[in-house]
Amino acid sequence: MSKQTATRKNGEQKSNSLTVDAETDERLVDSWTDYEFDGEAAISVENLDVYYGDDHAIDSISMDIPEQSVTALIGPSGCGKSTFLRCLNRMNDRIDSARVEGAVEIDDENIYEGDTDLVKLRKTVGMVFQSPNPFPKSIRENVSYGPRKHGDVNVGLLGRLLGNDDRTVEQEIVERSLEQAALWEEVSDRLDDNALGLSGGQQQRLCIARCLAVDPDVILMDEPASALDPVATAKIEDLIEQLAEEYTVVVVTHNMQQAARISDQTAVFLTGGQLVEYDETEKIFENPESDRVEDYVTGKFG
Repeated sequence: MSKQTATRKNGEQKSNSLTVDAETDERLVDSWTDYEFDGEAAISVENLDVYYGDDHAIDSISMDIPEQSVTALIGPSGCGKSTFLRCLNRMNDRIDSARVEGAVEIDDENIYEGDTDLVKLRKTVGMVFQSPNPFPKSIRENVSYGPRKHGDVNVGLLGRLLGNDDRTVEQEIVERSLEQAALWEEVSDRLDDNALGLSGGQQQRLCIARCLAVDPDVILMDEPASALDPVATAKIEDLIEQLAEEYTVVVVTHNMQQAARISDQTAVFLTGGQLVEYDETEKIFENPESDRVEDYVTGKFG
């Protein structure tokens, strides 16, 4: 397979921010974000800028995200990593003041050009949020909601009248998705129970199962374990590593130890919405190029 270059920025930029949390001024160097990897890119981002009104939240970011791997996005609060994540399936469209410039290519198509079908896009690029958000429905209905909405299964009275009731297909999707989310053994005998009765960790894995049920290519996770206890967090981390065998996973986390444990590559965002360094996770944590990144990962600020 051909080498992919993970950024194509032209020229150098200069960081002009001195922050109260001790981040120091430092000139950015293109090579710090020129992450090369074997294989194909699932997502290619080119010159991405995001504005909330007059606030420049993301500053000209370009990077490629490898397929079937875990990419961690880390950095202090307010650095733009969650904003960047939401750009990958156009969730920022829901914010009236948001303006996005640049390109995000998925399957060789810029999702910010033309008549992009957002329903199809968000089926291809699923999202798991910080706090579990199951529907106030049964466990079964939570998982089958997406396939029903997208027309992948046809159940109910109309399906029976037309002779194409897909209850068997629905059951297969529910079981497969719950197994992939490492939840099947815990809930297989109570699929008709209300999902709100599950523990927090189980609810989050149910939300992951709901995402998997529509067969996405990419899974975005915005601090998926930050609201969970250590045992539930460990299960989510194990699950993320397993999912990367089939899916492209992009995770925002404030927990640097977590990023080091679960990710293949790490992108470090710092003040001003800048991508400062992007490389293999081991290199980011053991031998970063940027002094600011070294200060951040060693806990000197942030």
